[in-house]
Amino acid sequence: MINIFWFRRDLRLEDNTALNDALKGGVPVLPLFIFDTNIIEELPADDLRINFIHQRLSEIYKELAKAGSSLLVIRGDPAGIWKNLAESYDINAVFINKDYEPYAVERDNKIERMLGEKKIPLLRFKDQVIFEESEIVKPDNKPYTIFTPYKKSWLREFTKTGYREGKEPAAEAGNYFRRTLPFPSLNEIGFRESNIIVRPFDLSVIRDYDKFRDYPSADRTSYLSPHLRFGTVSIREIVRTASDSNQTFLSELIWREFFMQILWHFPHVVTENFRRSYDDIVWRNDETEFKRWCNGETGYPMVDAGMRQLNETGYMHNRVRMITAGFLCKHLLIDWRWGEAYFARRLLDYELSSNNGNWQWAAGTGCDAAPYFRVFNPDTQQKKFDPKKEYIRKWIREYNTPAYPKPMVDHELARRRAVEVYKSGLRKAVKLK
Repeated sequence: MINIFWFRRDLRLEDNTALNDALKGGVPVLPLFIFDTNIIEELPADDLRINFIHQRLSEIYKELAKAGSSLLVIRGDPAGIWKNLAESYDINAVFINKDYEPYAVERDNKIERMLGEKKIPLLRFKDQVIFEESEIVKPDNKPYTIFTPYKKSWLREFTKTGYREGKEPAAEAGNYFRRTLPFPSLNEIGFRESNIIVRPFDLSVIRDYDKFRDYPSADRTSYLSPHLRFGTVSIREIVRTASDSNQTFLSELIWREFFMQILWHFPHVVTENFRRSYDDIVWRNDETEFKRWCNGETGYPMVDAGMRQLNETGYMHNRVRMITAGFLCKHLLIDWRWGEAYFARRLLDYELSSNNGNWQWAAGTGCDAAPYFRVFNPDTQQKKFDPKKEYIRKWIREYNTPAYPKPMVDHELARRRAVEVYKSGLRKAVKLK
């Protein structure tokens, strides 16, 4: 008889809630990871995220080998895999850390029902957040849709619950399942190595985060986001560090949980506007202009530098994400869903809730969003946050040469057009009511 721990967005052995509980269960634990074909079959062969996951699984595999154990890695549809596992092993229980995205919730519920038919419990644990689902709600138990009151409530609860204490001691490694299993290569799961290098995270920058966070040329960001996305580091450890070091950085972590609970309570935001009053905006959706934006050829250096950084590295500085997103939605009047989907394909740290929440913020269609009449001037943003043009020159090799394109749209013209189109859409929504 064994317990199975299913790795998903928690690729670490330390301070892992469900794994730790499984190891205390009195029977050997078989760790499992599934390359879900419902997700990965749409990805390019050199997808950076698959490379990142595979590398981290290789490290876990080697760590488990030291304990005389191993890691079962399978490619396929989770439902079919779990059916086979239930027939191949005497499973006492399955342990997972919760995932709150709509596809994951539906998948886990389906597997829970299937396992339940065989009298195998699926035990779920909170791990990737400090507060989940409905732990931070208004007095009437309705979800917050404005960040500031959510943050205040989050901080009050954080102070009460004692999350500043140290992490729970790890369970005995000797409780792992004793068998050596083969570890598949990238080629064996249908992928190949990427040329992009994933940077390690650096927590030393947290202390001065508020001073440098808006200046992309300083390169003083933590590069933590993909590690949080895939759980190679414990959110509890990071929040404790941020709480002691920098409240601005802590606020960014709270934004992450705010958008997660928005996605949980309002799953329609995946494909629709949070604010339905914006449904009648008439987007231009010019495919040629969208391609120029994707390629970093808009003629606005701050936008183009950001897009080229994204295309070349899988990263984009946070301030520049806001600039590039606002330009697509307001200057070009292209549906935020186009940009959200492009970022989803390119970002190493892609996380549905944050990506969706930030894109809807930029478009003005989301909860607690920037007002529709706020149209950032990319040139003004550059003068303020990249005054020496260091970031621009790093990513735009042909900057200040005849090869660099002229601006594809005049800012003032685009601003007036955006405001009028948004007004018209909102007026139509009011009339329809």
